[in-house]
Amino acid sequence: MDIDPAWLPPAAFRAVGGRRVLVRGAGPLAETVRGEVTAARARFGGREAGEGAPADLVLELTGDTDDEGFAYGRENGTTTVTASGGRGLLYGLFHVVRLGEEAFRGERARQEHRPAVALRMLDHWDNVAVHPVMGQVERGYAGGSLFWSDGRARGDLDRVRAYGRLLAACGINAVAVNNVNVHETEARLLTDRIGEVAALADALRPYGVRTHLSVTFAAPVVLGGLPTADPLDERVRAWWAGATARVYEAIPDFGGYVVKADSEGQPGPFAYGRTHADGANLLAAALAPHGGTVHWRAFVYDHRQDWRDRTTDRARAAYDHFVPLDGDFAANAVLQVKHGPMDFQVREPLSPLIGAMPRTRLAVEVQATQEYTGQQRHVCWLGPMWSEVLRSRPDGGAGTGRIADGLVAVSNAGDDPFWTGHPLAQANLYTFGRLAWDPAADPRTVLGEWIALTHPEAERRLVDGLHAVLDGSWSTYEKYTAPLGVGFMVQPGHHYGPSVDGYEYSPWGTYHFADRDGVGVDRSAATGTGYAAQYAKPWSELYESPDTCPDELLLFFHHVPYGHVLHSGKTVIQHIYDTHFEGVAEAEEARRVWAGLAGLVDPARHARVAERYEEQVRCAREWRDQVNSYFLRKSGVPDERGRTLH
Repeated sequence: MDIDPAWLPPAAFRAVGGRRVLVRGAGPLAETVRGEVTAARARFGGREAGEGAPADLVLELTGDTDDEGFAYGRENGTTTVTASGGRGLLYGLFHVVRLGEEAFRGERARQEHRPAVALRMLDHWDNVAVHPVMGQVERGYAGGSLFWSDGRARGDLDRVRAYGRLLAACGINAVAVNNVNVHETEARLLTDRIGEVAALADALRPYGVRTHLSVTFAAPVVLGGLPTADPLDERVRAWWAGATARVYEAIPDFGGYVVKADSEGQPGPFAYGRTHADGANLLAAALAPHGGTVHWRAFVYDHRQDWRDRTTDRARAAYDHFVPLDGDFAANAVLQVKHGPMDFQVREPLSPLIGAMPRTRLAVEVQATQEYTGQQRHVCWLGPMWSEVLRSRPDGGAGTGRIADGLVAVSNAGDDPFWTGHPLAQANLYTFGRLAWDPAADPRTVLGEWIALTHPEAERRLVDGLHAVLDGSWSTYEKYTAPLGVGFMVQPGHHYGPSVDGYEYSPWGTYHFADRDGVGVDRSAATGTGYAAQYAKPWSELYESPDTCPDELLLFFHHVPYGHVLHSGKTVIQHIYDTHFEGVAEAEEARRVWAGLAGLVDPARHARVAERYEEQVRCAREWRDQVNSYFLRKSGVPDERGRTLH
């Protein structure tokens, strides 16, 4: 079976494979490194360096620890990587692969490299059996599941092993293999079907990737036959302890559980009058003897609210639910918080929950799968968005700037031949891994790494062309979709394509409150929902007034007249018109640039991207026409440039 090599094509290993290499050390991950080097040497003519013989590259495992760091340097013609843990040696090898020929030039002082964040994880929203509404992968835009087929774990795990290899090469060390919305089939993975999960763990383990499982809070009732799932009931605690011990018998290095509770219909501790700390600590206690972690999602809000009630604000929900519980969570419980307060929109402020719980371990969750950013039919490289999040100072600048103990992305990969549906969406998966390793990294530099690895022999015109279509693609998408922080405006259910009022009068929340006089949601403390006051200073003060609120978030925080003048000097209504025309023009230009790269890219890959660009341009025009005509009708204000607003 041919498997797309993504950012690990054979040519990426040319610099390593053509040299004298010595691998020292024993253990499963050292053997993985040895196997990678052996395959590269066989392809490019290098040879194994014996002990005491000259070597161009030495990769040495010096211990048996869990440390993921490595030291790298070059002296007297030898490049050396040393690590005390197997993962560190593996990451050190891929560091050399990224550097290519540069790793073997000149002298380099020894440098320590280690991840800034210990947990770098992907959540797969994969259903074991095809769901009648959500299909095989909920919010999946790259075919079926990598892990499950016909209601069972896949028998051929070659793609799973290849996936683990790709993840290790960008620094990801954990994967949850099933949907956070746990249906009955997924629930049974915890008990009588744990052997199937163990097979997946066996395939991922050689690349240092630990396996996690999403579980239902109601498992003691659904699977154990108990009359209750009350987290303080001793029978419930005993059931979870026994079930978890059996998981570790099957998977000794099992990572832990992911839980969505009291959210969008999922069961949780509220049914028993208990807190979310009670619920999380129940599972944490079961996992603690085995070194496991529970990831408790903070995506808890009222999804049956009255749209006419302007005091109910979905954005407030996570902070209101969880900040009073700061310090109540167990040491091996991680609160998993979406990076924004709503739901992975193209533009949101950083969630105020991040930075507001100093005594609780937090993981920030982003979405690599492009649910609201074009569903991998549009090019939308998310590196700049994530970088803004990771560089934020939610404490107002008083702390170190580190915002979380873990970083999690909802994966965008499936069984599509190109892994991600849109071949250029591979850049999002790679970028997440590298930014999780180093949140301070320049995202454009990371994108350059992806381009160089994926196309290691590319001429300058291809490199420049890829940067041209990817660098500004998030900004382009934002321009032709929802303006100034509004969000949503999508077709209900599947969330693709424009529908300005699609969710505006629904129980899921209200997002723009557009009327004849203005647009936006008043979230100020003085006259609105009070959401802005959830932030530490200076952010609370910045967001409180429309005079100081950043333009790109104005309508998220304030309801303003259409004639309100932005810091850019434009009125809100003219900004809406102009950016939607600009976004379409930029999408059309990107399509033109990509067409000009034919002959420089594999024909099948080029054709897939070209086909997706046709759809992107069509959809961008639809967004422009629907949004502009909607706000023309609402405001009665024509475009000052006299363009036709359909």
